[in-house]
Amino acid sequence: MRPRTIDELVGQQQLRAAGSPLRRLIEGDQSMSLLLWGPPGTGKTTIAAIVSQQTSRRFVEVSAVSAGVKEVRAAIDGARAELVRSGQETVLFVDEVHRFSKAQQDALLPGVENRWVTLIAATTENPFFSVISPLLSRSLLLRLQSLTDDDVAEVIDQALADERGLAGEIGLDDDARAHLVRLAGGDARRALTYLEAASGAAASTGLDAIDLTTAETAVDQAAVRYDRQGDQHYDVISAFIKSIRGSDVDAALHYLARMIEAGEDPRFIARRLVISASEDIGLADPTALPTAVAAAQAVQLIGMPEARLNLAQATIALAVAAKSNAVITAIDAAQADVRAGKIGNVPPHLRDGHYAGAAQLGHNSGAPKPYVYSHDAPYGIAEQQYAPDELTDATYYRPTALGAEAAVKERWERVRRIVRGS
Repeated sequence: MRPRTIDELVGQQQLRAAGSPLRRLIEGDQSMSLLLWGPPGTGKTTIAAIVSQQTSRRFVEVSAVSAGVKEVRAAIDGARAELVRSGQETVLFVDEVHRFSKAQQDALLPGVENRWVTLIAATTENPFFSVISPLLSRSLLLRLQSLTDDDVAEVIDQALADERGLAGEIGLDDDARAHLVRLAGGDARRALTYLEAASGAAASTGLDAIDLTTAETAVDQAAVRYDRQGDQHYDVISAFIKSIRGSDVDAALHYLARMIEAGEDPRFIARRLVISASEDIGLADPTALPTAVAAAQAVQLIGMPEARLNLAQATIALAVAAKSNAVITAIDAAQADVRAGKIGNVPPHLRDGHYAGAAQLGHNSGAPKPYVYSHDAPYGIAEQQYAPDELTDATYYRPTALGAEAAVKERWERVRRIVRGS
C-alpha cells in the first residue's frame, strides 16, 4: 500500500503543496539532498521511494542500524559508476541516520558534495543534535508531522478498497475503524499492520466485515469507549476535575488514563489542569499553578507519549494539594458588581498624573486628598482609599484557613485593617 506518487501520499499537506521543495524536486527533476525529520510511520521511506520512482532514479537503501562506513562508501561508489556508465542518477536512502557515527556521516559527504547521489536521510531525532553540521548544511531539512486521525482513517479506507490491499473483499464497522485509528497513534504503518491482523481474524471466523470484537481480539487490546466529540468527552473530563477537587488521587489518575488511552488531546487535559489550579486550589497551595503551567509547557515541548508523565505528576500534585475556591469566588463577586453597574469613578488621587493638564484636573495632585506612596509608609502599606466611593465596603476576596492560604488570610486581615483605617 506504499504510495506510488506524491499525490497518493496521505497527510503532509505542507510538503505536497504546489511550489513546495519536495514537489519541485520531484516534478522539476532537480538533484537535491533531503533530510526528513518526523515521527515513525509518517512517510519518510515512502517519500524517498516516490522521489526515486517519479524521477526515474535508481533507489538504494542503507540502514544505519546495520551498515558501516564500508557499506556507505560502496553504495556511493556504485552510484558514481552508474552515473558515469549510463547517466542514471541514484537516490541513496539512509534510514535512521541519527544512528550513524560522525565517521559514517562523514563518508556520505563526497557523494552529496559531488552530486553523485541524491541523498535522502530519515531521522526521528532532532537533526540539529544528531546530524553533523556539514551534512545538515548541504541538505534541505523537511519536517514531517504526525498523521491526524482523519489521515490514518484515509489510509485504512484506501487499504480496504485498493487492489494492492484487501480489494473490497472485507468490510470494516465504524467502531472497529475508530478503534484501529486510535491504536495507530498517527502511525500509518501501524494502522495497516493492525488492519491486516484484524482482516485475517475476520476471515478465519467467516465474517464479511471486521467488527469491534474482532478488532479487539486481533490486536489484543480492548477498545476504550470514548467519543472525543460526544458526551463521554465532557463526562470524563468533568469527573477528572471533580476528582482532583475532591482530593481523590486514584480516581483522578483513572480518568486521566482513560483520556490518554482514548487519544484525547493532551493540550486539552493540560488546559483544564491550569484552570483547576486557580479555581480549586488558588493560594491554598501557590505551587499548584506553576506546576500545572509547567505540565502544559511540557506537553507542547515533549509531546505524547512521554508527556503523560508530566500530566500525571501535575494531576497528583493538584489532587493532594490543599483546596480553596477563594480565587474564583472573589473574581465572580467582583464581576457581578461590575455587571450590576457598581463601577464608580477612580478616586482623584489614584488617577494618572503624567500628562499636561492633569494637575489642573486634580489628578494625583493632592486635592482633595494626597496620594500616599506605599513604600514611604510604615510596613510598605498606606492608609488610603483605593476603591471607588460606591465600593469602599466591598469584600470580594475571602481567604480560607486551608493550607498556605491560612497565612495569607492572617496577613490580609491585618493589611485590610491598615489600608481602610478600621
